[in-house]
Amino acid sequence: MAVSPLHNRCIWSSPVRSSSLHRPLLVSLSARKSKSPGLVPSFRSTRRRNLCSASSSETLIGSRKEDGKQSQVVSKKEEEEDLKSWMHKNGLPPCKVVLKEKPSHNEKHRPIHYVAASEDLQVGDIAFSVPDSLVVTLKRVLGNETIAELLTTNKLSELACLALYLMYEKKQGKNSFWYPYIRELDRQRGRGQLAVESPLLWSEAELAYLTGSPTKAEVHERAEGIKREYNELDTVWFMAGSLFQQYPYDSPTEAFPFEIFKQAFVAVQSCVVHLQKVSLAQRFALVPLGPPLLAYRSNCKAMLTATNGAVQLVVDRPYKAGESIGVWCGPQPNSKLLINYGFVDEDNSYDRLVVEASLNTEDPQYQDKRMVAQRNGKLSVQAFQVNVGKEKETVFDMLPYLRLGYVSDPSEMQSVISSQGPICPVSPCMERAVLDQLADYFRTRLAGYPTTLSEDESLLADANLNPKKRVATQLIRLEKKMLHACLKVAVDMINQLPDHTVSPCPAPYAPLLK
Repeated sequence: MAVSPLHNRCIWSSPVRSSSLHRPLLVSLSARKSKSPGLVPSFRSTRRRNLCSASSSETLIGSRKEDGKQSQVVSKKEEEEDLKSWMHKNGLPPCKVVLKEKPSHNEKHRPIHYVAASEDLQVGDIAFSVPDSLVVTLKRVLGNETIAELLTTNKLSELACLALYLMYEKKQGKNSFWYPYIRELDRQRGRGQLAVESPLLWSEAELAYLTGSPTKAEVHERAEGIKREYNELDTVWFMAGSLFQQYPYDSPTEAFPFEIFKQAFVAVQSCVVHLQKVSLAQRFALVPLGPPLLAYRSNCKAMLTATNGAVQLVVDRPYKAGESIGVWCGPQPNSKLLINYGFVDEDNSYDRLVVEASLNTEDPQYQDKRMVAQRNGKLSVQAFQVNVGKEKETVFDMLPYLRLGYVSDPSEMQSVISSQGPICPVSPCMERAVLDQLADYFRTRLAGYPTTLSEDESLLADANLNPKKRVATQLIRLEKKMLHACLKVAVDMINQLPDHTVSPCPAPYAPLLK
């Protein structure tokens, strides 16, 4: 039932529990060319050359040109033994999936593989069950859960450790047990099924497609985080020396330039699965036949689960033979889907934006207001989640917080402090000031985008639109829709005020919105 603004005009309404934080399920990968271990010269003697040759087009396996005239360096026998055949040879039991392929957006890139049903499937069918011997986790990589927990609770993430492990394995070429899996990750190029790489690998010119979106800043922050992890890589080398004794190479920061590690990290990010009800050293796993071969869908409830020495997928819907099989990507907003996996879901019910509100620290009554905010489950700097389809609820949740910031009379503040419930009514001039500030904030955010909603629609109607620009436009279009919905709520509340001649109250210490 709609709530009338006249009945909601209080300093504080019932506390609303803040939404829980959601951890991204995964992250992506790629690396540089390397000869087989017996032929690799000292890295120090070739470092200058490799630093120059590293580029975002190189992936974990690298060394294969993708210019339309694909190199014939892979023998017929190797082409015949695809990922699934290799897995069956190494313990994968009979399953109900096949590997199929679809063309890439870029004609110069090889087609992308995906997992499809090999027969008609019903709800509850086990599509496949990958034995633990074919799953890469920190427990398997480090062979010691204590070291794994120490590393991942200190300065390094599971993703950094897994990326480093696969980079060293890549340097072994065909001598690596994981060669067929790494070769498949290379083929995917960290793109997922939509064939678009994470913005972490975009150029600055391409990141300009995200102008106006907070996602652009998130990309830069994530890239800085990857750089910090790179600088700590040698910690793994020294703390888990037994792991690297098998590799005749230098320490990580000597063996791999940052750009190569970044590519590897991003590729692992797009593939890693977050397993539930397992030890810390097993919670992040790389599962052959898992992502990115499985399609991520926000409206799918099927998950890869650890059970009886294997990781299995139980389908949540019927599939016809040949249909692509989907798996849940977790409760992630589209900004995270784009950064982690390179796609945007138009029907994502978990999509959201953040509006950050904060009490003015220069306000003489700041400490009292901070106390009242905390008493009502809010912080002095509070992030309000604008969930798609629930924009009105978010605006109503914000209003008591903003009204609190507008209180200036000490006696009114004392009434707020002593009250155990909402303080009503709010003065008409305060209500007008609060709603004006809120409406102006949403207008300002919308003005930060270089295009309008109608222009976005026109761009998306172009079948030849650059794939990266397409996903970026999809993202900012959905963000604008949420902001427009919030603006409409604020404007509608202004229009419902009983007296439009009332001027907004002066607010020397108005709360801040960003």
